[in-house]
Amino acid sequence: MKGSVEKAKKKHDVVVPGEFLGSAEEYKSGEGTYVRFCQVYANRSGFKVVEKPNENESVISVIRDKHSQVLPTIGAVVTAKVTGVNTRFCKLAILAVEGCPLNEPFRGTLRKEDIRATEKDKVEIYKSFRPGDIVQARVSSLGDSHSYSLSTAENELGVIFAMSEAGASMIPISWKEMQCPETKAKEFRKVAKVQQQ
Repeated sequence: MKGSVEKAKKKHDVVVPGEFLGSAEEYKSGEGTYVRFCQVYANRSGFKVVEKPNENESVISVIRDKHSQVLPTIGAVVTAKVTGVNTRFCKLAILAVEGCPLNEPFRGTLRKEDIRATEKDKVEIYKSFRPGDIVQARVSSLGDSHSYSLSTAENELGVIFAMSEAGASMIPISWKEMQCPETKAKEFRKVAKVQQQ
């Protein structure tokens, strides 16, 4: 198993809770995963690992590295899940720092004025983020003793994964909208511009 984790780290197969991993027809659900509507999803943040115990079976798991614990630092890019939204800020659970999954989530806060770099006075938080969204953000300050202050005021930062009301993974169609592939309904988000590797 340790060798599998090392291979996954090298390939940067970092996943976050709720991320689609594969079809339940192709993979058996392993540690750190769950099955919903015949599809396997990550149940926690960690490294995606596929193992073949025999010729006819592939098991997909999400494994955490128990030996290292990173901490969010100023300027670090973090992956976080939106846990609450109000008119002034949203609360987030930081799941990974610079691609390294955390053993336990840290609390983060994203203020309304830190969502976009321009037209800050026109920002509406509910049109940028919703509870359950997975976001990439930058740590702007250490905040108070209870949470880190985060910012998404860069094109590369914002929502990277969102579920529609129909339960499907939404597809980005612009920098401020995502669409449900099933119902074709559009929802507002502050969408991250994903960098090609």
